[in-house]
Amino acid sequence: VRDRVRPFPDFPVPGVLFRDISPLLKDPAAFGTLIDLLEDHLRVSHPKIDFIAGLDSRGFLIGPPLAQRLGIGFVLIRKKGKLPGPTESISYALEYGTAELEIQSDAVEAGQKVVIVDDLLATGGTMYAACELVKRLKAEVLECLVIIELKLLKGSEKLKSIPFYSLLQYD
Repeated sequence: VRDRVRPFPDFPVPGVLFRDISPLLKDPAAFGTLIDLLEDHLRVSHPKIDFIAGLDSRGFLIGPPLAQRLGIGFVLIRKKGKLPGPTESISYALEYGTAELEIQSDAVEAGQKVVIVDDLLATGGTMYAACELVKRLKAEVLECLVIIELKLLKGSEKLKSIPFYSLLQYD
């Protein structure tokens, strides 16, 4: 899996080393191995999960196949204005400005157990906002799970007491 993550220096801005998962998605064996590893981790760590919630948009790539393997449903956490019907929304800080995430108000019910997935954890702001949305619906966030963690940005510290798992870590 690590061999299929491609570094791109100076993207999207000079000084940033972007970790691209496109080669991982193109390789069916590597992608299958990724889902196997994440499934194994969740089966051992959380025997009872009700839903996988995926973050817009790369969480949508790993969340559904993982949920299918576990025999559970998948719910969307999207950028504001992309979901129909009643929603809960949250605004959060970005490096330059703010953004908003939404979840449908009936996506999960009180007491249900949810794992939130995305491709990468950097500063942790988006993942933290997603956790707050799920908690507003009175569901329990069992864990935040990502393929890649950028350790230097210390995003997992922002998640505080929420369990966190990353398959690959980079300094």
